[in-house]
Amino acid sequence: MSRIFLLLLLACTASAQTSSNYHLIKTIPLGAAPGGGEYFDYIVFDPSSRHVFVSHGTEFRVVDADSGKEVGAVSGLQRDHGVAIVTALNKGFISDGEAAEVVVFDLKTLKVTSHIKADKDADSIIYDPASKHVFVFEGDANSAQMIDPAKETVIATLPLGGAPEQAVADGKGMIYDNLEDKGEVVAIDSRTNKISSRWSAAPCKQAVALAMDRKTRRLFVGCRNPKIMVVMDADSGKVIGEPFPIGGGVDTAIFDPETGLVAASTGEGTIDIFHEDSPDKFTPVQSVKTERGAKTMAFDPKTHNLYVDTAEFEPAEAGAKNQRPRPKPGTLHLLVYGR
Repeated sequence: MSRIFLLLLLACTASAQTSSNYHLIKTIPLGAAPGGGEYFDYIVFDPSSRHVFVSHGTEFRVVDADSGKEVGAVSGLQRDHGVAIVTALNKGFISDGEAAEVVVFDLKTLKVTSHIKADKDADSIIYDPASKHVFVFEGDANSAQMIDPAKETVIATLPLGGAPEQAVADGKGMIYDNLEDKGEVVAIDSRTNKISSRWSAAPCKQAVALAMDRKTRRLFVGCRNPKIMVVMDADSGKVIGEPFPIGGGVDTAIFDPETGLVAASTGEGTIDIFHEDSPDKFTPVQSVKTERGAKTMAFDPKTHNLYVDTAEFEPAEAGAKNQRPRPKPGTLHLLVYGR
């Protein structure tokens, strides 16, 4: 191979890694939720089954990532938020905020098998592979509960001192979560179930979305006020460089370790994408136009596809101020974006 050809090949490879050409490749209608209403929250991708779990109020819809077809639903819920997948136990754990519980189901049959008492507004929920525990974060109670997924029992409850939002695990025993009302990030040691650090995410005042590059130890904090993404050192809490502008109403962030792309999905209808050039340098590469309300997102590590969902909305009432948009029942749909 000639030296010139090799240099061109390396240049093309670098360009492909830093570029982003995400566009809509599929829309999947999901229909109405049992019992009415059209609440929707977290989307979770399970690489082992290649299933996409979509929060839908009284149910979690399950879609096959390769065919785009629905394969079933976990039903009988009140107002669900997220799901933690524990493949080794063939169990899923759903945070049902309205019921103040965590609902356990069989990953293969999608049948509910048990219920674990939680607190009101059980919201973000993740599985920590280091401790092999499930962590559920409760917004109204400003707390986190640690669950033994094998025994299906609560091990401990931890006061957080603020309202938690999206959480991530580093795989080595640290859990990170945003405190939305404090503009802070807390670091929890999953071996002791205690807060080891509490850091300001300033200039972020309303921290919501969170993703992590586990290799470079960088946290990506999506902020609603102001509309920015903050990069933070996961060991010191130091904010790295200047924040990046994003759309309004951010709710989820993801990091793709293969491409080095960071993405934040927003209720304004954008997926704002950045590239990690180095641990201390980041470059905006694309702002993908999605749809109003598409604020939660999941990521397929095999295809690098991004999944967001939203619904159609009722027109605002005449003269109404600060009215939250009301989704039309039966209009929830999953949007798939690929490169």
